[in-house]
Amino acid sequence: MSKIKRMNMTSVTDKTQCTTGTSNEIYDLVSVVYHALEGAVTYDQYIEDAKSAGDNELASFFEELKDNNCQMANKAKSLLKSRMD
Repeated sequence: MSKIKRMNMTSVTDKTQCTTGTSNEIYDLVSVVYHALEGAVTYDQYIEDAKSAGDNELASFFEELKDNNCQMANKAKSLLKSRMD
């Protein structure tokens, strides 16, 4: 990642903490949960597209990606829960 991009991301996360009162780590975990679950929903469409095309290998690949996203979301939720107390 370029130095400029890292600086911009840092300033965004610093602003998040100042603006929302939520720590960057909590915000990041919430974002991971959201994006992982959103990806899993998107993969449902890809799975249907592959099945409609009769491509079971591709459907299985997308199912694996969906499962991975769900696992990541569950882990992030667990990490979030332990940090919310």
